[in-house]
Amino acid sequence: MQVKIQDWNIYYEVVGEGNPVILLHGWLANLETMRPIANSLASNFKVYLVDIVGFGKSDLPEHPLNSNDFGNFLAEFIHELNIQNPILIGHSNGGRMIINAVGRGIVTPRKIVLIDSAGLVPKRKPKYYIKVSIFKAGKAVLNKLPDVGGIRNFKEKILNHVGSADYKASAPVLRETMKRILNEDVSELLPNLKVPTLLIWGTNDTDTPISDAKKMERLIPDCGLIEYKNSGHFSYLQNIQNCNAVLNEFFKNDKI
Repeated sequence: MQVKIQDWNIYYEVVGEGNPVILLHGWLANLETMRPIANSLASNFKVYLVDIVGFGKSDLPEHPLNSNDFGNFLAEFIHELNIQNPILIGHSNGGRMIINAVGRGIVTPRKIVLIDSAGLVPKRKPKYYIKVSIFKAGKAVLNKLPDVGGIRNFKEKILNHVGSADYKASAPVLRETMKRILNEDVSELLPNLKVPTLLIWGTNDTDTPISDAKKMERLIPDCGLIEYKNSGHFSYLQNIQNCNAVLNEFFKNDKI
């Protein structure tokens, strides 16, 4: 399915029925990276998987974007589809979008889950992150996933399709976008996240280190942290069965 956000054609999918959940993927990825979570939640929730502008099957932006642009994108997506009081789950840059939109008060969610979220200014220079493809790291993780619970089909899809996002990363507009957002810190917005919030993090994450999670936990009023030992930036995929069990527990009172 497609929806028009500003001048962009945005691709999304919907699975399941119940209270709404929106899944937001990370940089250089697409909605397929969130599929294992969607498959688990679909038995109790209406789950929206979104190709964020610039990635997957959605249009590239014509000009570089900043954090506010991504936050506005999320707010407009929710408005256009008339989604009421959603649960928001974001990985990496998807988490940054949630923090921006909720922190500025333009989106009001039921609950928030931030997975290895971006948003704090990295210690490394942006040039480093522009050179390193997160897709390569994700591919390495996916190759280690067990072939259970539908993971085999998911692995085949992601390895076949996420490469298109890797190709799009060469687009100048995304390189310039990355330069902008990596220099924008969301710390001052974190106290404005006043709904129950869960952080899920890999202790070995080198893109968004566990120290970022500790800082977010301190600044977000109603917040808890799940740490996955010896896991990296795709900690939820490396621990998908446990992660889905954690989410099911966190959302147990939100089922219809």
